[in-house]
Amino acid sequence: MKIFKAFISLAFTGVLIWALQTKFGDLPPLGAFLNPATGFWQNAESKNIDTENKLKMKGLQAEVTIHYDENMVPHIFAQNDHDLYFAQGFVTAKERLWQMDIQTRSAAGRLAEVVGPKALAIDRYHRRMGMAYGAEHTLQGIMKDPVMSKVINAYTEGINAYIKQLSVRNRPIEFKLLDYAPKEWKPINCAYLLKLMSETLAGGSNELGMTNALNRFGAQVTNDLFPDYPLHESPIIPAGTKWDFKPLPIPKPSASFKAQMDGTLKDNEKIEGIGSNNWALAGAKTKSGYPILANDPHLNLTFPSIWFQVQLSAPGVNVYGASLPGAPCVVIGYNQKVAWGVTNVDADVLDWYQIKFKDNSKNEYWYNKQWNKINRRVEVIKVKGQPDVIDTVLYTRHGPVVYDNLRDTANKRENIPIGDALRWVAHDESDEFKTFYLLNRAKNYDDYRKALTYYTAPAQNFVFASADNDIAITANGKIPLKFKDQGKFIMDGADTANNWQGWIPYSQNPTVKNPPRGFVSSANQSSTDQTYPYYINWQFAGYERGKRINDRLSAMKNATPDSIRLLQMDDYSIRAQDILPAMLRYLDASKLDETQLAALKELKQWDKHFSVNSVGASIFWNWWDKFYRFTWMDDFDNQKMYMYRPSMDRTEALLLNEPNSRWFDNKRSPGKEVAADILNLAFAATVDELQRDYGKPGPSWAWGKVKKFEVKHLGNVPGWGSGNFESDGTGSTVNALTDGHGPSWRMVVQLGPNVKGYGIIPGGQSGNPGSFYYDNMLKTWQAGKLNELLFMQSATQKSSRIKTTLTLSK
Repeated sequence: MKIFKAFISLAFTGVLIWALQTKFGDLPPLGAFLNPATGFWQNAESKNIDTENKLKMKGLQAEVTIHYDENMVPHIFAQNDHDLYFAQGFVTAKERLWQMDIQTRSAAGRLAEVVGPKALAIDRYHRRMGMAYGAEHTLQGIMKDPVMSKVINAYTEGINAYIKQLSVRNRPIEFKLLDYAPKEWKPINCAYLLKLMSETLAGGSNELGMTNALNRFGAQVTNDLFPDYPLHESPIIPAGTKWDFKPLPIPKPSASFKAQMDGTLKDNEKIEGIGSNNWALAGAKTKSGYPILANDPHLNLTFPSIWFQVQLSAPGVNVYGASLPGAPCVVIGYNQKVAWGVTNVDADVLDWYQIKFKDNSKNEYWYNKQWNKINRRVEVIKVKGQPDVIDTVLYTRHGPVVYDNLRDTANKRENIPIGDALRWVAHDESDEFKTFYLLNRAKNYDDYRKALTYYTAPAQNFVFASADNDIAITANGKIPLKFKDQGKFIMDGADTANNWQGWIPYSQNPTVKNPPRGFVSSANQSSTDQTYPYYINWQFAGYERGKRINDRLSAMKNATPDSIRLLQMDDYSIRAQDILPAMLRYLDASKLDETQLAALKELKQWDKHFSVNSVGASIFWNWWDKFYRFTWMDDFDNQKMYMYRPSMDRTEALLLNEPNSRWFDNKRSPGKEVAADILNLAFAATVDELQRDYGKPGPSWAWGKVKKFEVKHLGNVPGWGSGNFESDGTGSTVNALTDGHGPSWRMVVQLGPNVKGYGIIPGGQSGNPGSFYYDNMLKTWQAGKLNELLFMQSATQKSSRIKTTLTLSK
C-alpha cells in the first residue's frame, strides 16, 4: 500500500510539473508565469522612485541626462540629435515596450504569431489592406531624408539597447502572460505606427453602404438624405474667408459616375459621434495678452495610454508634449516660442474600385479598355500552435484587392469574377515624422507652414499659436484632387476618369491666420464654406461640438488657462438645445402614465448638461437614440444588404422641417406614422427601458449610472482596466466621452515670454499594471483637472519636482 501511495504521489507530481510547463489555450505555462524568480511577481513596482542611476550604453556619442518628475515624465537633455532620439527610444521602451510591440504586430498583420488563430481574421485584413505595403513606402521616404533617416535609426538603436539588456524576469507582464519574447526593433516598425494611425483616423469607409443605398433608392433620394454639405454651416475656416490662390482645374466626373447618378449603371463604416477638439485664442482675448492654445484628441482610451509624455532638449530644440510610443519626436506640444495640436480632418483619402477579372485565374483585370496583368504579393501569416497560413493578395494600379471572392450579379450568365480594390493615401511614400521634427524646433508661423508641407496622412487640422501673437489653423495633408462626390460610392475601376487626378497643392489647403473673430478652432466639422474650390469630402462630424466651442470662444474676454480647461470639460448639449423643444411639443402628455409624466417633468426642468447627476440627460439621450433608430430601421436595417443610415443631423432636419416626411412612416405597420407618432413610441420605450433597468425615476436614472464608461487594458485583460466609472459628457458635447472613447490627452498652453503648459493623460506613464504610475493620473483626468507641466530650461535647473535622475554614458 505504501508503495502504491508513493507511486500515485510521484505520478501526480509528474503530471503537475508537466501541467505547469505546458500552455493550455490562452493561458501561459503556469510554472513559468508563477515562477517567483522570473514570473509575474517580478513586475510589481514600488511607488517610491529609485535614487540616481547611471548606465553605460554602446552607441551613444556623449553623456545624456534624464530627469524624472513626480509623474515619471522623462526630461531628456542630450548634446546632439542622435543621442536625444536614442535616449527617447530607450526610455519609451523602458515603460511601454509591450504596447509598442503589440501595436506594431497589429498593423503588420502579425498578431496571430503570439495570440493564435483568433487573431487570424484581423491579420488577414491588415495584410489585404496593404498596411505593410504602405509602411514599406513610408520607410523609403524617411530613409531618403538625410536628417530623418538618422533620427529613425537613433530611435531604433535606443529601443534595441533596452531590449538587449532586458532579462526574462523583467520583461513586461504581457510578454509573460502570452509566453513570448520581444524581438529586435526595426525602423519599419515606426512606419507601421503611422499606418495604424491612418487606419484609426482615415481608414473607415461608408462606400459599400452608400452604394447599396444608391442602388435601392436612386440618386435623387440618396442625395437628399446624404447631402454634400453640412446642414448647419459652421466651418473650421470662418465662412467668407477669401482664397488667395488660383485653383487647379477641377476634374470632370467620369462617365461611369454619371451613369451611377442617373441610375443606368446596374452594378457596379465610419462611426458618428466621436471626434477631437482644438483651438487657439488670440492675445486680444486673453488676460496675459498672449495666445492660449488647447487640444484634446479623442481616441480609444486604454491602459497604457496611447500617449507618452516627454521633454526633449538638445542644441536647437527644447520641446515638451505627448509622443506616440514607437515614434520619435513630440507629436502634440510646445516649445518656448510656439505650440500646436491636431484634430482629424476626415478628408476622403480612401476609395474603393470595383475590379473585373478576365476569368477565374484572376491573372488579368480590365482597365483602360484593355486587360492588364495582376501583381501578386504572397503573405505568410504565422499562427501560434498551427501551420502558417498563406494568403495571396492581388495588386492593381489602384492598390490591393481587399475582397476578391465576389461575383458580378449583373452578368449572371457570364458569372464574371470581380473584386474591390483599395486606393489609399497611406500606401504612398511619405515622411510625416519630418513635420514633427520641424514643429519641435519651430520659432514662428513661417516655420509652422514649412513643417506642414512634409505631412501626408492621416490629414489633420493643425492648430498653431506663437509668442509673436500669431494664431492659425490649417486642414493639412496630402489630399487628392477629385471631382465632387468622387469616392462617395464604389467606383468603376476600369474607367480612367475615376482615378485621382493629382493633389491639392499644400499651399492651397484650407488655412487661416489671425482671423478677425480672435480665435481659430476645429471639432472635426466641415473644413470650409462652399466657396472653397476643391472637394475634400461629403461628410464630416456633426455641428454641435464646433458650434458650442465657437459660441464660448466668441464670448470670452480676459481668458486664462483655467477658462480654457473649463471649456474642454463643457458638457452642454447643443443638440438638446436645438431639438428638445420640438420633441416635447409633439409629445401627447394626455396619454402618459404616472412614470412617463415623472420622466417628462425631469426633461422640462433639465438644464441640457450631460453631467453625471443629470436624470434629464439619461432620458433625452435614450429618447433621441430610439427615435433615430425607429425612424430608419424599416428602410435601412436590411440583413441581406448593408446600408449606411442618414446622419443624426439629417434626422434633426427632418424632425424640425419635415415632420410629416414619408421616412417617419413605419412600413411594417398598417397605419401611416409621422414624426409625432414615432416620438411618442420612442418616449414610451425609453421610459419602459429605464424603469426596467434602474427602477422608478429618480437618482438611479442619473447619467453617470446609466452611461457605461471604462478605460480598458489595451489587450482587454480583465482587472487591468479602470472598471466602470461615472463620467460627464457624450459624443456630441465638447467633453466627448462615449463608449470608452474620449480625450486621450488634454493640453492647454499659455504662450508668452515664460510659456506655461498644462496637461493630463487618462492613466499614467508606465505600461506595467503592477506600477503605481500605471494609472496615477486617472483621478486627476476624471476630475477634469490638469497638471502643470514641468518645462525645464536646462539639465542643471533645480526643481523639487525632480525625483530621480538617470545618466546614460558611452
